[in-house]
Amino acid sequence: MDRNYLDRITLRKQIMQKHNDIAIQAKPEVKPAIDELYIWLVNEYLPIRYPTMFSITPLGLLNHITSAHLPLQPSPDPTKTFELLGGNLDEEFLILLPSDDGDGYTLKGYVTCFPAGFNTKEKLGMKLRDIHTPVPGYKQKLELSMDRFFDRLEVGKVWSINTEEKLFAASGLHFYEGQEAVHEEVDINTTFLRCERQLLHRLPNTRALVFNFKTYLYPLSEIKEEGLGEDLAEAIDGLKEGNTPAMHFYKRGVVWGEAVKAYLRS
Repeated sequence: MDRNYLDRITLRKQIMQKHNDIAIQAKPEVKPAIDELYIWLVNEYLPIRYPTMFSITPLGLLNHITSAHLPLQPSPDPTKTFELLGGNLDEEFLILLPSDDGDGYTLKGYVTCFPAGFNTKEKLGMKLRDIHTPVPGYKQKLELSMDRFFDRLEVGKVWSINTEEKLFAASGLHFYEGQEAVHEEVDINTTFLRCERQLLHRLPNTRALVFNFKTYLYPLSEIKEEGLGEDLAEAIDGLKEGNTPAMHFYKRGVVWGEAVKAYLRS
């Protein structure tokens, strides 16, 4: 929770209304898992962790910021339950269940208002390894370890550069193999460092895996003013100098890389 909470929640509700088909999807078999997550969040975690923002009343869980009440029990429709979470928490939630063939994990439901360059609806029903097929180096370096240790708690950060102040980005943040890079003018004033704080955990009863992440946008001017310009410039260089050089193209570094580095180092 941060000072942007109300603005973000307002934007999330707008996105869920305008892009509902992309922002929320649920397979019927995800219902026990999303119900378990919802009951824990609404009845235990939120009122205990954030008592000044959420409290239980006879009408349900009161959101003191929006003055709305959430029911203490989930909806019969899992998409509505995802919508309730997406409209009250500034985080994306994706639930994965063991694949029907016993090989890996499959995305069964989600709410993602701020996708980073992909249409989450197109990933529904796909295995983890297939979701990451376009990511350079994933199959060679990560697939086996991710499948093997996916039941462990994982916390991390993923970053990219946005050349627009746009949180809902169902496309346009990545280049794929065989795609030709097109020259674009980069306006530093509307270019941002986009970071995701990611968390993976397993629900105790259904044993489903919940992947959730929160998105942050930082103006490049802010990064530079804090004295971190060279650090970010080196990270950009590292995209094509590291052990997976194709990541530089995948993140569209060929479009914004030189302009952003020049600004950060000026």
